[in-house]
Amino acid sequence: MQFVFDSTPSIIVQRGGAANLAKKIQERGGKSVLIVTDPGVLSAGLLEKALPQFKELQLPFQIFSDVQADPPIPVINQAVKVAQDCRADFIVGFGGGSSMDVAKLVALLAPGAEKLADIYGIGMAKGPRLPLILVPTTAGTGSEVTQSSVVTVSESEKKGVLSPHLLPDLAILDAELTLGLPAHVTAATGIDAMVHAIEAFTTKHLKNPMSDCVAKEALRLLSGNLHKAVNAPNDIVARENMLLGACLAGMAFTNAPVAGVHALAYPIGARFHVPHGLSNSLVLGPVMRFNLEVAHEMYAQLGEIIKPGLKGSSFDQASQLVHYLSNLAGDLGLPKCLTDVGIAEYDIDQLANDAMLQTRLLANSPREISLKDAIHIYREAL
Repeated sequence: MQFVFDSTPSIIVQRGGAANLAKKIQERGGKSVLIVTDPGVLSAGLLEKALPQFKELQLPFQIFSDVQADPPIPVINQAVKVAQDCRADFIVGFGGGSSMDVAKLVALLAPGAEKLADIYGIGMAKGPRLPLILVPTTAGTGSEVTQSSVVTVSESEKKGVLSPHLLPDLAILDAELTLGLPAHVTAATGIDAMVHAIEAFTTKHLKNPMSDCVAKEALRLLSGNLHKAVNAPNDIVARENMLLGACLAGMAFTNAPVAGVHALAYPIGARFHVPHGLSNSLVLGPVMRFNLEVAHEMYAQLGEIIKPGLKGSSFDQASQLVHYLSNLAGDLGLPKCLTDVGIAEYDIDQLANDAMLQTRLLANSPREISLKDAIHIYREAL
């Protein structure tokens, strides 16, 4: 047995914990802070929970709030310039996965020793980086414990930066920040987190006992609380369980990487601007069905957690799980198929060709996905 398991060195799980953000920065020697976030977080007033302590401690800060979903290169470059102009010596990512991904790259690129174009891929980013704290406001990406950031490099392609240097120094999981999150966001991000755990558990490469352990616990928390969080948006216990579940799923997939679902979801997001979690949910069922012949025993193990009481052989149980997950998005009020988000039959060849560019992800699929297979999967998802 030989494997490496990396994660964020310190994680605080505390309701209302965001109110002590400035104190945590000051304890770590921060004297000038850039907070990276998005317009939605700003307009929802979520930062207002954290800002009073900055003023109380007289800790200078600046806010960059122009993060977009699936962040493109110009947004990252703009945020880096703001950090350099205000001489930030500490970076905070406060928001969903896109805000946290941008914050990671700002912390890495602001010192000026590296350029974004040179660090795509695995282990290309060498550091050093500025000190970094991440505060998630959705229960989805698990970016607060992953060593990756995803960048939209063109209308058809996303690229990843993967390096242990992207792990923050501290993550703060404050479930109060997720209270009242819209139902469709809760549903999409929750399914996204489930996909992370499912793909980590079934990945072809780097699968390991520690990732398996946290993936299964993530799925227990996520599947047991997703409907409650969607239907009762102010249930703090459900929200806290979802936030922790997404974090554990992030731990799993940063050490046992995701595969075909993400490879086929990325082009949907890049070309049609469909949110990442929703893109994943639209192809989850068809990809799992494609994998059944080689992954049914692993899927059956997960079925015992996600949908207890499944009957029959491991293949039968896995098939029942796939059927359940195929209908999950619709049950939660999300679009159920590609046509619901404006994708037509004539778009499929382009999407499939785009998906084939995701070689790093495709290599992790338990069953090899060819161009012909990708076309078939997209057609099934229509």
